[in-house]
Amino acid sequence: MYVVATPIGNLADITYRAVEVLASVDLILAEDTRHSRALIQHYGIQTRLVSLHEHNERDKAQWVIQQLSVGQTCALISDAGTPLISDPGYTLVNAVRSAGYSVIPIPGACALVTALSACGLPTDKFIFLGFVPVKSSAQSVLWQRLLDCQETVILYESTHRLMSTLNSMHAELGDQRRICVAKELTKTHEAVVTGTIPEIL
Repeated sequence: MYVVATPIGNLADITYRAVEVLASVDLILAEDTRHSRALIQHYGIQTRLVSLHEHNERDKAQWVIQQLSVGQTCALISDAGTPLISDPGYTLVNAVRSAGYSVIPIPGACALVTALSACGLPTDKFIFLGFVPVKSSAQSVLWQRLLDCQETVILYESTHRLMSTLNSMHAELGDQRRICVAKELTKTHEAVVTGTIPEIL
């Protein structure tokens, strides 16, 4: 089974190897087959798409292992970027490896690394904490945890919640903390803005 990184926006940001793998496997396991169909069609790939998302992953893992047991090959993709990075796939990869099959990574686009490379914040040490919690109490715990953090911290946030999250950060972390907001990466309206929290707001 291959774990294949796909573009996070610009369809040209895919490796030759990724296209070759997606065209050569028997099945592509996609988080959202409707979304992934655009990429597959863009590159003229004929491989069958099968839905695999957070709600069916546990049940689908055994089915995938059965396919592998009869000699089928498959590729796991997410809607964008590298699978398993704040996306489904961990349960499947763990099950496939436990069943004795190889899991081969095909590297490529990843939003957190893309943002980090252009943000102007230190890159020698960083931590990734996934999506910001929705509840304000959980956010407060997170901001307190980050008060003395020396590494660059990478978080994901929904566009719709960005302003409230920035205001929450500002209330807990103050005026001096430098941050970066990177959005629409590799797309037409890409923006990478770095400054203090008040400046970003």
